[in-house]
Formats: sequence, C-alpha cells, structure tokens
Amino acid sequence: MTGASTPLATAASSQRDSDVVVVDVLPQHRFDEAPLWRYLEQHLPDFAGPATLRQFQGGQSNPTFLIETPARKYVLRKKPPGKLLPSAHLIEREYRILRALPSDQVPLPRARLLCEDASIIGTPFYVMDHVEGRVITGVTLPQLSPADRGAVYADFARVAAALHTVDYRACGLEDFGKPNGYVARQLDRWSKQYVASKTDENPDMDRLIAWLADHQPKQDETAIAHGDFRIGNTILHPTEPRIIALLDWELATLGHPLADLAYACMYYHMPSRNEVGGGLAGLDLAPLGIPSESEFLAIYQRHAGRAEIPDWSFFLAFSYFRMAAITQGVYARALQGNAADERAIGYGETAKIFAGIGWNLAQRH
Repeated sequence: MTGASTPLATAASSQRDSDVVVVDVLPQHRFDEAPLWRYLEQHLPDFAGPATLRQFQGGQSNPTFLIETPARKYVLRKKPPGKLLPSAHLIEREYRILRALPSDQVPLPRARLLCEDASIIGTPFYVMDHVEGRVITGVTLPQLSPADRGAVYADFARVAAALHTVDYRACGLEDFGKPNGYVARQLDRWSKQYVASKTDENPDMDRLIAWLADHQPKQDETAIAHGDFRIGNTILHPTEPRIIALLDWELATLGHPLADLAYACMYYHMPSRNEVGGGLAGLDLAPLGIPSESEFLAIYQRHAGRAEIPDWSFFLAFSYFRMAAITQGVYARALQGNAADERAIGYGETAKIFAGIGWNLAQRH
C-alpha cells in the first residue's frame, strides 16, 4: 500500500499522471554494470547497448531498475543485498508466475530472462519488458476524473476476479503452493517473519495474531493469490481508464481468493488522512466516482461468479496482520541499511498502526 506498505511501482515510466519516480541507483544497491551488459548481450536476443541503469524509487522489497537502450526499455528486479529472511524475496517465483499465467486473461508485463547466477550482479535477478503506462498510487486516483475513477475501480475488481478464476493446474502452477490450508500457513509464515524482524513490543499485533489463530474460517478455497493486490501495483493504459499490467508478484502463491480481495479493500477501512497515508474511510465516495466497498465487492462477485463472500471481517483483519508483519520487516531492513527507500525508517510505527487497525476490525467480528 502506497505510503503505508511496500509500494513497488515497477515496470512503468515517469510521465504525465504517473506517480512513478526513477532515480540514480541508490548507494546500497549499486553494482558493477559491465557484467550485466555482457550477460544481457549474450542471453537477451533484442538487447543491444549502450545501456543505462536507473532505479525505481518507492519499492521496499526487491530493488527494481529501469534499463534503457537506444531501441528498447526493460525492467530488472533483483534480490536485495544483505542477510535475507528464509522465504522472502523469491524473485524466481515472480519470474515463474509471470511466464505461466495466461496473458490474455490476466494483464502482465512480459518476463524475458531469469538469471540465478549471483556472480553477475551480486544476487539472482530477472528482466521483463517495460510497459508504457501510468502508475497511480493514491487510492483516490486524484489525477483522474470521477468517471475514470469508477472505470478503473471496476476494472480492478474485474482483474481480481480474472486472476482468481485462472485454472492454475492448466497453466502448470499446481505446485506453486499447497492447495489447502492457505490461511493457517500464512498465519504461521508471517507470525514467524514478524518475530524474526521484531524490534520492539507491539501489543496489538500479539493480540491480533492470537485472535486470528482462534477464528480461522471453516470454508477453504484455492486460487492463485497475488499477495499484494492493490491499485498501486497496476499499470494503467496511458490515456484510457483500464489496467494493462499487474505488477509485483513476489508474494504470489496458491491461496484463498478472499485474502487477495480483502487486501484490495483495506483502504476502505483506513482514514483518508493519517500517519500511514490516505485511505477512503470517512470520504464521500459518490462524488469522487469511487464505488463503495459493497459496490466493489458486487462487481467482483459478478465477474467471479460468486454468490457470497463469507468471513469478510476475518479476511480484513488478516490483511492488516500481514501488512503489519511486512512493514515490520521493511523497518528491520532499514535499520540494517538494506531498504530500498529512505522512508523505510518510519515503518516501525507503520507496523504498529496496521496492527491497531487489524485488532479493531477483529473486535467487530
């Protein structure tokens, strides 16, 4: 979530109506570029230098770079430097799912090349095509007209439904995650990663973890779950109000589709102005052209062919728990000097805020 989570606005250019910023490579992420150019010349058929490398600003997880040549643009994503948590930053999984998903069903950047040889630039990396379009990180979509805002939100719900109705077995992703028990596994994973990156006490997080463990849904479902499904992780068409690429697949797995949906709806429960950025709670959405949460869910249900959305309060609280764990990890990396954005040093407080909102939602269950 932009301003509040791990904004990875990748694979897009800085242009009118776009929030993407490209800067010189940050000191902690610099590497010798010459071996990279030699490798790409040998392994990427349409790559021809000279090439320049700059970094997308804002990503807190896998550092992401813009490669420009006289003829083409590419995007490179790599693991961050330093000691990493065991199951984090798996760019190999990102590459695999980008190659496997049907692009006629889910809008994607084209993944071109995976390099698992850490000797080239210091960590494994992959390269994908650059997608020309707009990345808008503010959930009120301030650059757009009310009509276009409504169209983008409707398309966002459609893309979610399209992803969740992909036949993951047919596209070779049956082993991309375990087919059952997603919620329990995620609770275990993020609880452990939270503990591994914990820097000080967060009582709301402790209460939330315990509550979620005791209130897991009885009904299980399996679909491809993106894991960071938000408007800030999409590229909009340069002029039209529609999504042309879904980004940042680091957390993707086989999982519960309602976890993705709840994550997308977190901003409906976040105040429009607070310490972690602007949400939608308290705003009069109709004049803005933005659908209400219930309207957004209805659009999703129509495209997904769902009759109901059970355990909604649980999945909302679950989403805030995950974001508290993720932002705590960002803060821990910032203390080590490995975060991709200077704002990461403030994410310790962000983790506490997310845990507090999650605990409040849990109590409404």
